[in-house]
Parts: sequence; structure tokens; C-alpha cells
Amino acid sequence: MSDKPISRYPVPDINELPDDIKNRILAVQEKAGFVPNVFLALAYRPDEFRAFFDYHDALMEKDSGLSKGEREMIVVATSGINQCNYCVVAHGAILRIREKNSVIADQVANNYRKADITDRQKAMLDFAIKVSQAAEQINDSDYELLHANGFSDDDIWDIGAVAAFFALSNRMANMINMRANDEFYLMGRLPKEH
Repeated sequence: MSDKPISRYPVPDINELPDDIKNRILAVQEKAGFVPNVFLALAYRPDEFRAFFDYHDALMEKDSGLSKGEREMIVVATSGINQCNYCVVAHGAILRIREKNSVIADQVANNYRKADITDRQKAMLDFAIKVSQAAEQINDSDYELLHANGFSDDDIWDIGAVAAFFALSNRMANMINMRANDEFYLMGRLPKEH
């Protein structure tokens, strides 16, 4: 485990946090086996923590026309473009697990256009990158292309919302120099030990 700081800002003691935040962090720790640093770093601002994770869960955990793996692809591709090490590493681990593919996250983070994904997923990521980098240029032809690839208007909203939310997340993580947990680097690459 790294002994380097996980944020430029103070990281609160879990036991001194409001009960709802403390319980949420402990539940994540129980499920994952460790506490992802994003929970500790963002707990510095409890009200913002709550809003951030409520919106995160609304986008990432719901049933929709996008699979959970595809949502993670959006996070990894946009985070790669935004040079957010934390999100590439952490969500790359989740992408590897969701897709049961040990190389997909590296491919998507480095150049999704050459990744072993479908043409439909490449169209999805083209749009996500445009939302992340040049949303003012989105026009009817972007929607037509996504419709031609089988995406509904609600799916397109989801693609855009995930990309936009993680653009915010990427910028916050870079601003506070959030460090990815060492545990993320091997997740989904090696068989899980029992």
C-alpha cells in the first residue's frame, strides 16, 4: 500500500463523519474489501459528497439501454481523454470486471477506436467524448448516428449524462490530486482469490 497522500485536502477520520456517510463508506469497504480513496477524499465536504454519490448512483446503477459495462466504457474513455488517472485506474478495474475482459480498460483508455469493442460502442464513445470535450458542437447528425446504431433518446441522454458527470469528476480528481488505490491496479486482471 502506498503511503503517499490521497488528496491535497485533509482526509477526515471515518469515525468523525456523519453517520450516513460513515455507513456508506463502511458498506463499500465491506463489499470491495477496501475503501476507494474517492470516498475518503470527497468526505472532506459532506454535503457535496452526498450530492456527488447520489447522482453517481442514479447514473451508474439504474436499468437502461446501456449495460453497466458500457457505462464504465464511457467513464474510462472520457477519463483517458481528460487525463484523470484516478478514474482511469478505478473505473478501468470496474470495466474489466463488468466485461470479464482483462485488457479492455487499457484499450479503451488509450484509444477506444482501436479497442476490441463493437462499432455501436465506438459510436457511443465518439458521442461521449464530444460531450466531454466539445458539447457545444453537438447537433442533429450526432443523434441520427446514434439512432442508426440502435440507441434511443433516453440512451443518448444516459451517454451524455455519464460523460458530463465524469468530466466534473475528472476535473475534481485532478484538482485535488486524488490518488488511486493500489488495489485497483490488479482487479479484473488476475483470478480472484477465495
